[in-house]
Amino acid sequence: MWNQLKSRKLLGYDFHRQKPIDKFIVDFFCPELMVAIEIDGASHWQKGDADLERHRRLESLGVHVIRFDDRMVKLEMSKVLSSIEGWIRAQEQEAQAASPRGR
Repeated sequence: MWNQLKSRKLLGYDFHRQKPIDKFIVDFFCPELMVAIEIDGASHWQKGDADLERHRRLESLGVHVIRFDDRMVKLEMSKVLSSIEGWIRAQEQEAQAASPRGR
């Protein structure tokens, strides 16, 4: 996943790996978009409540969280990247519509 995000490869956005935010470390983070991408492996299967608390705390800090199962990342990387790109493009469209020039 990191190879697909680093060096501004994904639509020109700068992602950081293993970024500390508050008391958490997110897998990948783009400060410009305020989005964290989390890859959940087997260790997360028993952490439902903790993951929910983490998700809520990050969102209370203005960080949108996108989660993927690690099996999907390993087996269907193109779908994962397409999903992230779709989210980014939706954010870009919202920002453009909200800007004075976009109206």
